[in-house]
Amino acid sequence: MVQADLLIHSGTVATLAGHSAQPARGREMSSVGLIEGGAVAVRGENILAVGTEAEIRRAGWAGRETREIDARGKLVLPGFVDPHTHVLYAGSRENELAMKLAGTPYLDILRQGGGILATVRSTTQAKDEEIKAQTRKRLAEMLRQGTTTLEIKSGYGLSVTEELRELRLIKELDGEGVQDLVPTFMGAHAIPAGRSEEEYTDLVVGEMLPRVARESLAEYCDVFCERGVFSPETSLKILHKARELGLKLKVHADELESSGGAELAAQVGAVSAEHLLRATEAGIRALAAQNVIAVLLPATSFNLAQNLYARAKAMLEAGVPLALATDANPGSSPTESMPLVLTLACLYLKLSPEEALTAATINAAHAVGRAGVVGSLEAGKRADILILDVPNLDYLPYHFGSNPVETVVKRGRIAWRDQL
Repeated sequence: MVQADLLIHSGTVATLAGHSAQPARGREMSSVGLIEGGAVAVRGENILAVGTEAEIRRAGWAGRETREIDARGKLVLPGFVDPHTHVLYAGSRENELAMKLAGTPYLDILRQGGGILATVRSTTQAKDEEIKAQTRKRLAEMLRQGTTTLEIKSGYGLSVTEELRELRLIKELDGEGVQDLVPTFMGAHAIPAGRSEEEYTDLVVGEMLPRVARESLAEYCDVFCERGVFSPETSLKILHKARELGLKLKVHADELESSGGAELAAQVGAVSAEHLLRATEAGIRALAAQNVIAVLLPATSFNLAQNLYARAKAMLEAGVPLALATDANPGSSPTESMPLVLTLACLYLKLSPEEALTAATINAAHAVGRAGVVGSLEAGKRADILILDVPNLDYLPYHFGSNPVETVVKRGRIAWRDQL
């Protein structure tokens, strides 16, 4: 009989099993598959079996060569999946904090050459290795906080050369590091100085997207659908071209205004609509009808300090599948912590710990097209596993401000472990 290389046992295991085919919706998001005194057996990169420790031992999965980790009194989870980040960039924007504290709206900061445009300048002026070095540091912090798979968007280039460079750097980092990185093309992140919306849209559609598709640099295309950035009509033009070229679709929707972004995401059959702070009732119903995943970003709302959060409970009641993400970026959400996001989701989105965990694992995996391999602890899936030094699931969002992750297993190997 094949025996496990690794056995994690005697903890409380949250499997998140049963939602790999379709994202969890409504009451399904409260089902996290808890096993008290549970165990996970791993062989190579994949999970052999999940059950109680007694069941795993009785089945003969553990042998003399099996490495064992005692997780008694601890919580064992799938690795977090972060389905919305802008983590590849150079520089930082702490100088904008005083402007935000003074009440300057984001679009005004953008018009003054700040915001995304400031990061575009610092990123385009940096050399490849400088960008990669800064991004590696952020990825390492994400790994320590339990993120084993994440999406990274381009969008700090805003020219053909620079957008392609960013996507190539994401691809290089994916091959060099531990985490699995999912690339999203977001050339439609802002309109560069000196160009009109129409002129820049023509560049995105006519030159950027064909190059991205021809060179297989991205899986998804995202667009910032918002007044003052890309209108629904312009966004539709970009998304239609992306779909024609074989890219899957995402939409930055209804963050600053009710701009019809949720309805647009449903219309084009996007995998996800993201932000959604001001999504209308009609928009929420449209997302539910088309099974579009709502990727919610409570750390962004928290950092903007406007006391406005996405209406997660209304979305749940309507049947919209929910995912959570950090939105890690240098302006509106300079954090790499998914545990913090779970806390904010419970406090401000009013999700239960079970709903938040589902949104940060299996539903997040659906939002990046990886639910068949990660996001839950099930036999045959990739062994991306976390051991958290917390006594139960409720404790995870309850205790914040420190890292609860003790051990990160990625593809069956220990990728990080707290030595304290």
